[in-house]
Amino acid sequence: METQQHEGFITGSPEPTADEKTWGMLAHLSAIIAGFFGLPFLGPLIVLLVKGKESAWVEKQAKEALNFQITATVAIIAAAITILCFVGVILAPLVALATLVLSIIGGIKANNGEMYRYPVPMIRIVK
Repeated sequence: METQQHEGFITGSPEPTADEKTWGMLAHLSAIIAGFFGLPFLGPLIVLLVKGKESAWVEKQAKEALNFQITATVAIIAAAITILCFVGVILAPLVALATLVLSIIGGIKANNGEMYRYPVPMIRIVK
């Protein structure tokens, strides 16, 4: 099997299956649903635990989404704290909107079979 290096990910020549694409998409989009409960990192974590061992492709998507959501959660908490200084009144909604948009883009890319790497610096806790 031929492997290629793409934006920090090692990918094999076979395309991910339709099931893998769906689970990869869910790794990114599940954060939106989990975010309604205040724990956006929980969605990608569940995908990682449920399907991560079955597919290296899904595992990579879930880890990328999980690391991004941990970073985004920290950023939103920091922005919420700055509401006391009135900076957060603008900052918190911008961080939340950027997180939503980037999660949707990640879900679309994963559904298309592409490895997605979030274009923001983030804490890489899960490797």
